[in-house]
Amino acid sequence: MRLLQLGLLLALASGIAVIFIYIAGISNLSVYTEALQSLQDSFEKCVSANGLGLKAARGGDYCETTIKFPIDTIPKWIDPKTGELEALSFDFNLCEAVATWEQVRNSTTILTKEFIDSLPNGWEEYAWRRINKGKLLNRCENKTLCMEKLSLVLPETPPYFPRQFGHCAVIGNSGDLLKTKFGKEIDDYDAVIRENGAPTQNYTDYVGRKSTFRLLNRGSAKALDKVVELDEQKKEVLIVKTTIHDIMSKMLQEVPIKNPVYLMLGASFGSAAKGTGLKALEFALSMCESVDMYGFTVDPGYKEWTRYFSESRQGHTPLHGRAYYQMMECLGLIKIHSPMRANPNRVVKWVPSDQIIRNARIASEKLLRRVGAGSGDPLGACSIIEKLVKRNLNAVSKLRKSALDHIKYVKSTTMYPLEHSPGHGLLCTVSTE
Repeated sequence: MRLLQLGLLLALASGIAVIFIYIAGISNLSVYTEALQSLQDSFEKCVSANGLGLKAARGGDYCETTIKFPIDTIPKWIDPKTGELEALSFDFNLCEAVATWEQVRNSTTILTKEFIDSLPNGWEEYAWRRINKGKLLNRCENKTLCMEKLSLVLPETPPYFPRQFGHCAVIGNSGDLLKTKFGKEIDDYDAVIRENGAPTQNYTDYVGRKSTFRLLNRGSAKALDKVVELDEQKKEVLIVKTTIHDIMSKMLQEVPIKNPVYLMLGASFGSAAKGTGLKALEFALSMCESVDMYGFTVDPGYKEWTRYFSESRQGHTPLHGRAYYQMMECLGLIKIHSPMRANPNRVVKWVPSDQIIRNARIASEKLLRRVGAGSGDPLGACSIIEKLVKRNLNAVSKLRKSALDHIKYVKSTTMYPLEHSPGHGLLCTVSTE
């Protein structure tokens, strides 16, 4: 009889526990739902108020959103594979965007020896992919040769830190810049990031003179000797977003290029907005308190995709890019400047508050089952943790206060995005000091 009673009590207790777990799950789900609904509400109002005709509509779940262009928009870009004109609406996942960009803002985006050494089988599985592939370099079977080539662009530890710079400007190459006079405004930023072979000489009224960093694609990296001639001050840092190859290696060794040259280590954004522009914004957001963008947007009524310094040249998915950048602005990541948004004091209306973004990030991480989802521990997202001794303490001591505060918050850890694994974890190196 006692056994029967005990069994009934255990069954009752288990049932109650299941009910509590279910209620807790429903409660957590409602919290997530509320956070993401608040994000969607603010986001839709922001796009409507700032998007120059763009509209955002929520999709089939709490994460999906569709950004639509006015029906009278005339697309110009043709998909070379299908021969079809670019669409006038684009689907985005706000949960992916919020969670991934939060990681970017806390990560370093420069490839270092520390990263390769800390990555399991980093030389065999990763390093050789960043070098022009050849028989001797395949899987770094000749590791000495791999190290020799990468040493030209590979610092021991990160040369830049999150929040190292205050206000930064990323300058695109759109012909729209010729309709403005942003030059003096751009030169007032703490750091200015430019792209590829975009010149400043003869265009300073439109694009300014200052240039702190220049992000290069493969084609521009093959012409490093020409790129460095664009820098009047000879101090510009060159960030290469592809591989180091034989032509570039030869120039670094034989041509008197004194500019620092690094390879970019970046997160993966799938097929969102493509090109050097998104990578330039990623680089800026990884080390700047705030980021403004110029020369990217295509305002309504555009006729063709142009560059400010050369003949028209077909870009890639310009409408898709503009929609993605508008999403970034309405997530509070950037501020867009263009001929139709030329007021430097323009306020971006209806940007979700920091609290809404924070709650939405936690909800997004949990819904996406990210590593360390919702954890208050800044190292919660670390899939790989290595303890390393070497740190450039002099470089750290000279940083601005918000950067030093961030370093304290993350316990002097350097966080690296794991490429091709967006948001699913970070490689973190912890100082033993």
